[in-house]
Amino acid sequence: MNPALQGYVAAVLDALEPRSIKTVAKDLRAVEQLFISNADLRNALTDVAVPALARRQVMADLLAKKVDRSVARLCAYAASAVHAQDIPSALLWLSIRAEAIAEGREGDEEILAYSQARLRVGGFAAAVFEETATKELETVEKEIFTFARAVAESQELRAVLSNRDLPVKLRQSVVSDLLGKKVNAVTLRLVHYAVAGGRPRDIVGTLDWLVERIAEARGWRVARVHAGQEISAAQKKKLESTLATITGAPVELQVRVDPALLAGIRVDIGDLRLDATAKGRLERLREHVVAGGWQDQGFGRLEAGVHHDQTSATSNSAKGAK
Repeated sequence: MNPALQGYVAAVLDALEPRSIKTVAKDLRAVEQLFISNADLRNALTDVAVPALARRQVMADLLAKKVDRSVARLCAYAASAVHAQDIPSALLWLSIRAEAIAEGREGDEEILAYSQARLRVGGFAAAVFEETATKELETVEKEIFTFARAVAESQELRAVLSNRDLPVKLRQSVVSDLLGKKVNAVTLRLVHYAVAGGRPRDIVGTLDWLVERIAEARGWRVARVHAGQEISAAQKKKLESTLATITGAPVELQVRVDPALLAGIRVDIGDLRLDATAKGRLERLREHVVAGGWQDQGFGRLEAGVHHDQTSATSNSAKGAK
């Protein structure tokens, strides 16, 4: 099964009481049966032409308020984490995995190759990030970085944490003794899973890789918005919702008004830039005219959240994406 999905499931179910996991397992089985019996739904979500994020959103919308939130999270993530044609088997695996955990039949995570083990830890982290505030992530990033350096510099500690012959719980207890109440609860949780889900001899590399994932998550949580004019609270809310759908996580807006943009907005989030400004549109038009061609790429969904009250001419001039 997809390593990232394995980690994500571990994080979601780890936060639940045993009784709740039984209910989750039952609901997951019901969703899997629904998927099998509903040909239209199955055909829509296993269509390889449908982007992963779109599949995730469709699954989330379908299950919203119909099943436990944990069930909806697991199914939605599965819909985007695996290949479209593998969604049926992923849903079946989810129900089987939840049943095994509910009945206490789960064992230690299997040893995977370096890259696969890191992806599993990344899946666990992705689920944790969804429940963690952006400011808290900054603290977590610093604490894991500091612990990684301590492990790298201590031959004795590194020997213990990288020893696959020692039980996972024993290695985790060493982490608890060292960090305990000295760090954020999220930090301790992530390091514990780096020990359980990562490759033992790659503990330092896994921790460093985890620090990079946290930095990326923080970057994707902050959207720097440059607007040609003031945008209303309602427009901000709609933009936040649209960007959250694109990124798969809550987004914090940092809005700056720049009259030089003329109209529209430009959003920088992580390493992605979404340009729906009149100035940007004119610059691209100039480039295409010089090149002797024209390519129109729709940006209606994002632009509509900010410019629905502008005139048709202004709205049309502000559409487009680089």
